[in-house]
Amino acid sequence: MKHAFVFPGQGSHFPGMGKDHYNNSVFAKKLFEQSNDVLGFRLSDIMLNGTEEDLKQTNVTQPAVFLHSIVAYRTIESASPDMVAGHSLGEFSALVANGTLSFEDALQLVAVRARAMQKACEMKPSTMAAVLNLADDKVEYICAEVQRETGEIVVPANYNCPGQLVISGTLKGIDIACERMKAAGAKRALVLPVGGAFHSPLMEPAKKELREAIEATKFHNPICAVYQNVVAKAVMDKDEIKQNLIDQLTGAVRWTQSVQAMIADGASKFTESGPGKVLQSLILKIEKSMEVSGVN
Repeated sequence: MKHAFVFPGQGSHFPGMGKDHYNNSVFAKKLFEQSNDVLGFRLSDIMLNGTEEDLKQTNVTQPAVFLHSIVAYRTIESASPDMVAGHSLGEFSALVANGTLSFEDALQLVAVRARAMQKACEMKPSTMAAVLNLADDKVEYICAEVQRETGEIVVPANYNCPGQLVISGTLKGIDIACERMKAAGAKRALVLPVGGAFHSPLMEPAKKELREAIEATKFHNPICAVYQNVVAKAVMDKDEIKQNLIDQLTGAVRWTQSVQAMIADGASKFTESGPGKVLQSLILKIEKSMEVSGVN
C-alpha cells in the first residue's frame, strides 16, 4: 500500500485560514513570519484577519494557499510520502514535500508566478468555465471547433474528474463554447469568477517571467516521485521537473490522469494537505475505492 500526499490549488482559500496553526504552534508562527519577510508584506495579517475580497487577489491567494498547505503538512509527525502531486499551484507545495525545493525558494517562485499571472490577466480580458457531465473528448472537440471557426482562444484547462472539465480562454471564446457545450448535452457550462484564463496560451507572457525565476532557483533531487500536471506521470529528474513546472502555466492540469497514474503505480491512500477538501472529493470521484483523508 502506497501513501500519496496531495496539495490543493487556488480557490481553496477562506478568511481566517491558518489561524489555528498560527495561534497554537510556535513552529507555524515562525513560518508565517518567515513568509512575511520573504514576500515583503504581511501575508499573515491578510490570512488571519482579511476579508474574502482581500484574499481574492492572485498575488495574495497563491502564497496564502501555499503557506497553509506547507504548515499543515509539517504538522504530520510521521509524514513519509511514497509519491506526491499538487493541483496547479499545489505542485509547488508538493515539490517542497518531496524535497525538490526549499520552503523559501518555493515561496519566492509562487510569488513570482502570482504576480506574473496577475499581469497576464490584465493584458487581455479572459476567463474560465466549468463544464459538467460532458465527455472529455467532446469538450476537447468543441474547444478546437470554436478556435478554428472564430480565432478565439478556448482550451481544456483542468481535467478535475470524470464529468468535470474546466475550459479557459477569451471572454468571447468561452461564451461561444459554453453555449455549444450546453447544446451538446452538458448539464452545466458555468463561467467561473476568476481573473483570467489560467492554463491557456493567454498565460504565455507570465511563462517567460516564471521561466527566468525557475532557471535561477536551485532544484534538488527528490525523495519520491512527483506526478506533474502537464505529463500526468511520475517524475524524478529535477531538470524534467523544472520544465514541467514552466509548461504548467500554459498547459492543462491533468488531475484525473495524474490520480489514475498514481493508483496504477500502487497508491491506495491519499492525504490532502492544505485548506479545504476539494482534492479528496475529486479523488473519490475518480476512484471511489480509495482511502482519503485531509490535514488542514
